[in-house]
Amino acid sequence: MAPQPVVTGLSPKEGPPGTRVIIRGEFLGCRAQDLIGLKICGSDCLLSAEWKSPNKIIARTGPAKGKGDIIVTTISGGVGTSTVQFRAYHETIGPLKESAVWIEESPSQNFAWGRRTLTQSGLTQEDPLGLSIEGNEQKIPEDLRDLFPDACGDLSQENFSPAWFLLENHLATSFEDLKAGLSYLKRKVESQKEGQLSFLKSNAGSVIDQLDTLMNIRDKFQEDVKLYGKEPFQVLEQSIENSISESQKIFNDVLVRKEKADSTRSVLFALSRHKFLFCLPNSVDRRAKAGEYDIVVNDYSRAKNLFGKTELAIFRQVLEEVDQRILLIRRQLHEKVVKMPQSVEQQKKLIKALTSLEMQQSGTAIGDRLRNTDPAWDAIEARAKYLESTFRQTFDQYATKDAATQEKAKSRDPNQPPNRVNFCEELCDIAASQLPDLWRLGQLYFTGELRGPHDPKPGDFKRMVLTAIEKFCIYLRLTILIAADQRALRQSSGLSWPIGSSSATHHFLPWIPQCLRYTRIAYATLIGLDLPSDALDIIQKLIDEVRLFCFSIIFKRATDRCKKLGAQETWETTVEDYPGATQLPAALEALLVETLEEVQSVCMQPEVREGNLLEPHSDGQREVTQRLQELLSTFSGVIAELAYPSHDDETPTHNVSQLLGFPNAQQPESVSGGGSGSGGGAALNWEQRMLCCLANYAYCNKSFFAHIGDIFVRHGYPLPTLAIETARYNANQLFTNLLEEYVEHKGDPLVGTIEPSMYLGRFQWDHEMEIGLGQLRPYAHECLDNLVGVYSEIYSISPALLRPILESIVQTISEELARLMSCVQHFSYTGAIQAHVDIRLLRDGLENYANETAKNYFMEALEAISPPLNGEQKRKADEILERVKRNMRLQLLCFAVKEP
Repeated sequence: MAPQPVVTGLSPKEGPPGTRVIIRGEFLGCRAQDLIGLKICGSDCLLSAEWKSPNKIIARTGPAKGKGDIIVTTISGGVGTSTVQFRAYHETIGPLKESAVWIEESPSQNFAWGRRTLTQSGLTQEDPLGLSIEGNEQKIPEDLRDLFPDACGDLSQENFSPAWFLLENHLATSFEDLKAGLSYLKRKVESQKEGQLSFLKSNAGSVIDQLDTLMNIRDKFQEDVKLYGKEPFQVLEQSIENSISESQKIFNDVLVRKEKADSTRSVLFALSRHKFLFCLPNSVDRRAKAGEYDIVVNDYSRAKNLFGKTELAIFRQVLEEVDQRILLIRRQLHEKVVKMPQSVEQQKKLIKALTSLEMQQSGTAIGDRLRNTDPAWDAIEARAKYLESTFRQTFDQYATKDAATQEKAKSRDPNQPPNRVNFCEELCDIAASQLPDLWRLGQLYFTGELRGPHDPKPGDFKRMVLTAIEKFCIYLRLTILIAADQRALRQSSGLSWPIGSSSATHHFLPWIPQCLRYTRIAYATLIGLDLPSDALDIIQKLIDEVRLFCFSIIFKRATDRCKKLGAQETWETTVEDYPGATQLPAALEALLVETLEEVQSVCMQPEVREGNLLEPHSDGQREVTQRLQELLSTFSGVIAELAYPSHDDETPTHNVSQLLGFPNAQQPESVSGGGSGSGGGAALNWEQRMLCCLANYAYCNKSFFAHIGDIFVRHGYPLPTLAIETARYNANQLFTNLLEEYVEHKGDPLVGTIEPSMYLGRFQWDHEMEIGLGQLRPYAHECLDNLVGVYSEIYSISPALLRPILESIVQTISEELARLMSCVQHFSYTGAIQAHVDIRLLRDGLENYANETAKNYFMEALEAISPPLNGEQKRKADEILERVKRNMRLQLLCFAVKEP
């Protein structure tokens, strides 16, 4: 689209109607057809416009007056602007003055008989001061007509003003030049006062010409006397008188015809006036049937003004009949006003017509019959009742339809919205369309536009609006908040939605955010009406409850999805922060982030005039804490379910002794890089899965649950401290229970083999034995090997679990050794040395995983060796112990390396 036209120059800048002006500017059209409008001082001048170029237009001004803009309109640029103005004025026009408009002649402008002075208006007069006007083009910015309203600057006019003349022609003339001009004017005036002789001398030629003319006139007159006699004026006078008489005859005929026309016109006007009255009863009926009530009001008002005070019986009889018809029309209008549905504009039209007719008939016996009615208030009550009845009918319709649909639940389409959702949508549409109409009608009533002589009822109207909004919220609560206790609401309202099956309820829950959106749309419409705060607070409370319910539904759905995370467990241990932990916490984090983003977009982000659900100590914050607790508790339960075998055949045997002839426990399968944090390889057995679950619990308790709190804070929620601490407590409990079970599963069989292995082959401690080879007894060797196996299994999965598991197992082993040693009554010389070597090796080798209790048990086991070792035995035991440690340095090195 081209730029707007801009007028920047004008020549001339003032003039009377018909002045030829040259308009200059920019973007005045790309061609002649592009120019579609031209206004000068508000007068349309398009017909006289002549387009020359995009920068020039020539036109003539119209019949305007005063200052105004020059507005050019083009197809390409639209309506333009102007930086200059044109001043239009009307000149005093004589009978010989050219004019672009017709000027009515006044008596002062008629030709007068006799000698008169003719002014040569076509010649330019010289300056009376004898000064040149060149260089005085500067114009005064004000309009001189505003300064001198009853004067002008024309020397030939009676209202000539010297000040106007000087401001208009000598604004830039110096004072000295004006004084010289005044001297010139005085000399010119004095020169005209000289004597006749001087005048004749200076005008001798003209005097001689005049004398010759007089002589010629005398000769002509003498010839006329010879031809027409000595009294030629009598013939002229007779001719004039004859002309006057003939003209009077013609004029009298015209006057007679005019009088006849006036009489005829008066008669027709009187007939028309009376005809209007006599035809008025049928006319108002016909107009009322056609819905033209404004014409009925105008005709009735006109008749009352013309004939309201008449004394003629026939007129009064017709007026009474008209009053009866108007009374009937008022009753019909009142019925139409309260008849619904209809638009506010239609009701407004009917109320205005009814009020006007009521005011016309007020004070009469017929008009007082409907005096107590207030059509505007009746219309408001009718609209309010219609709104409530529409709510109830819609509720009953969808409730009945939902009851019938539940019988065909098997054929329900899951993609089709339930009846509750359709009802919410329609109810919100009704509220968004009819409540504004009710409020707008009430505002028209209280502002006085529709109110008649009756007093307004603001309290009743406010109560009416509040009732309608409360009913609207009651229907939505019964429909949407299906999880709330609605018994009190049902008893107070007398309403009840059919209780559906669990499948119907499950089908409706995902549609609750859609219901919230419908409610918010209706709420936004009502906010724009400037309703009272207590009315909007009712809907805001409902929306906050629905938002909170949406949050609960979304989190419950997330909890249900969390229960299925166990089926997606791949046992890949790729968590860098805590080796052994699987991708299960990461899956929960992804689920939680997705849930929080959905909640934020659906319900938690407050819109216009909605409350903050996360205020301290509010129901929203308590709901967030409760739902997060449920989610984390469910997650802990998923880990616990994964820790146990799904079939009995997965449980390994508890016999771990090779010396007793039983196979060892199922050896740990290869887990690639479990201790180093890489992804899992082959499928894990039950013990390894239990270790992964323990690692998950430990990882959650250490950092993951705190990370969950950071996620909540990042999404704008307050830190859920209570939920996180509760989850940590539950995780610790489950971790402790699972750890005890794993220790029992690994430690009890291991400890149970110590005594049988110790006395294998009818071994007795009081018998002498060969100890020079520097070996352990088989029970100690096997116990250490079994612990290496447990260590290897734990380290391959999660090294961080070594201490809590091995400490418990070592404590159980030390307790068992103390018990067995205390049961021996007497040790032989070599038996005491061997027992001392066995116990010290186990104590020293497992020192990193021995707590104070275990160390005390080891000490009790050494003290139970009786008799105590003497110096030689201790030296011998130290030598054997050093030899055994060198032989078993690989096994001991395993326990010497501290876990990360």
